[in-house]
Amino acid sequence: MHNFKIVTDTTADLPSSYIKENDLGLLYLECIIDGKTYGEDNAEELDLADFYQMMRDGKMPTTSQVNPDQAKNAFEKFIETDKEILCLAFSSGLSGTYNSIKIAAEEVMEEHPDCKIVVMDTLCASLGEGLLVYQAVRLRKEGKTMEETAKWLEDHLYNMVHVFTADDLFHLYRGGRVSKTSAIIGTVAAIKPVMHVDNDGKLVAISKVRGRKKSLLALVDYMEKKQGDFAQMNKDGVVCISHSDALEEAEWLRDEIKKRFGIENFIINMIGPVIGSHTGTGTLALFFLGMER
Repeated sequence: MHNFKIVTDTTADLPSSYIKENDLGLLYLECIIDGKTYGEDNAEELDLADFYQMMRDGKMPTTSQVNPDQAKNAFEKFIETDKEILCLAFSSGLSGTYNSIKIAAEEVMEEHPDCKIVVMDTLCASLGEGLLVYQAVRLRKEGKTMEETAKWLEDHLYNMVHVFTADDLFHLYRGGRVSKTSAIIGTVAAIKPVMHVDNDGKLVAISKVRGRKKSLLALVDYMEKKQGDFAQMNKDGVVCISHSDALEEAEWLRDEIKKRFGIENFIINMIGPVIGSHTGTGTLALFFLGMER
């Protein structure tokens, strides 16, 4: 096995057990809610169920990206044991985190010529980013070099499909994703947006449906439309579902995908506070490999 360190950031929303099992490095974006900042030193103190309840109660979180100093300090620790690092960063279309990490990596390599750090703009978010990390771990286990792994990921970047629906239209309005009129009319008429992350790594609305169940079925329909030649790879690998405190609906979505496509392997996890700060409560997101985003 080729030994290189895989690093990502907390917006990948991967389960902590998976992170530990695969010895992944983490860079921490911060979330501030109810006057308290949660980051690298105390991230585990924030219970996500409590976080989303605070949002329901009207508390408005804010977030901050990884800065170059934070990334540099982390890389300097990683290179004490791993001279090759592949870092998969949060979409540059949604955050400046990638640029900060890139600056830090270049400084570390200049000061430590014996190490090599490859930083990739995943153009992904939440478990879409996590799915790319999963593929990197798979390739490393298969004995691929860091360069071979990075090449595969680059070649398949636009095959990482994200599709999601949100329940809190007013939160999307506050985040600038829908207009106030759309939020009011949508709430009254139970119209739910279906959105995806495009090739620029940005959130884009693709349709609107009436009713929560239809919005969840729209995610499965999108998968049927998009997976194409990657259907077998999804069956052999993993499909990811993230949610902002909506586990029952996430499990319903999983079961619907099982019935329709015969897929058995899933990663289901709660959306972390950084992504959740921008999507609101009740968000359901589906991630898989497809012919195009």
